[in-house]
Amino acid sequence: MNVKLIIIVAGVMVTGCTKNYDDVVIGSSQSALQKYNVSWDAAADSAATAVTTLFWNVQDKYFNKNNVNDPEFHYWPQAHALDVVLDAQLRKPSSKYTDLMTDWLTGVKVKNGNTYINEFYDDMQWIALATLRAYDVTGNAAFKAVADELWTDIKGGWNETVGGGISWRKAQPYYKNTPANAPAVILAARLYQHSNSADDLQWAQKIYDWLKNNLYEPGSGLVYDGINRENNGALDNWKFTYNQGVFIGAALELYNATKNTMYLNDAIKAAGYTLSDNTYTNSTDRLLRDEGGGDGGLFKGIFIRYFTQLILHPDLPDSYRQRFIYFVKHNAEWLWFNGTNKQQVLFGSYWKNKPGNETDLTIQLSGAMLIEAAALLNKNELF
Repeated sequence: MNVKLIIIVAGVMVTGCTKNYDDVVIGSSQSALQKYNVSWDAAADSAATAVTTLFWNVQDKYFNKNNVNDPEFHYWPQAHALDVVLDAQLRKPSSKYTDLMTDWLTGVKVKNGNTYINEFYDDMQWIALATLRAYDVTGNAAFKAVADELWTDIKGGWNETVGGGISWRKAQPYYKNTPANAPAVILAARLYQHSNSADDLQWAQKIYDWLKNNLYEPGSGLVYDGINRENNGALDNWKFTYNQGVFIGAALELYNATKNTMYLNDAIKAAGYTLSDNTYTNSTDRLLRDEGGGDGGLFKGIFIRYFTQLILHPDLPDSYRQRFIYFVKHNAEWLWFNGTNKQQVLFGSYWKNKPGNETDLTIQLSGAMLIEAAALLNKNELF
């Protein structure tokens, strides 16, 4: 597909082949970043256009692996691509987005073997979360049916090995991890707010309790990745921004459902740890670290999505809000000023290094989520 992309930078529309707007000087510190006035809404338009034109498979109706038409299908990034389209639709409604979302329902099902059910519980949770949100935005009951179908299957992943928890995948019922449990809490809590079903709330609290008791370090706010992967009871102490983000989301959704301040405090602690620990945030430039391509390309974007929801929550103390806002703005400015190939609006995996002419869908989605977060915070007069 030959696309001549229209790019909007600082409120000016230009064709992608005529000018490169990377006319900034980058040094080793924030003070060396020479800024220009950015319309974050226009930047988000450009990011959404890049996702929906350069990565969308028009024929088969799903998102390609990258922007150079690699048609390899990956199930879980489809959920986050749908979320980015939903971000754009909420910000600037358009039939082009609703039409694409309807096509997505067909294409993803076909590519996944004519079913939405999958081997991996965490992947199904993401599809369920995105389709539930799509139902909220569009009112199309077909999206809600997918979320309900998946939730029924997801609950079957709970077993009492290691005291409970949902398995990562069906072939490893003994292995439990944050990716398969925190998004399940978010899903159950949101379903509860739809239906007021006590069963959904009980599921959310039960899963959260297991997660917090087994994979959360209350003294610091660290969220461990998993436990019992080799069926020996051992913890996996890998540190990923993904895990911090989904734990924040889980705690925040339960706070919304119950108003129990314990959950809000848990979310704040996990957020603060992410910003202060050098494994997640580089101490030299205060940017979220490079977690590569493939699955890792999505991790920062997932953190930013739930971190931004925490920032926007009216019950977050202002002392935290100001620090958190600065962090998002700082990362967004580095990405837009120096980590973006403006000729195509492609994002790099490390938010101050621009890519060439190719980037993974996962990396692109994380960048788009950050730019959408900037636009949302700016709309709320927080920038």
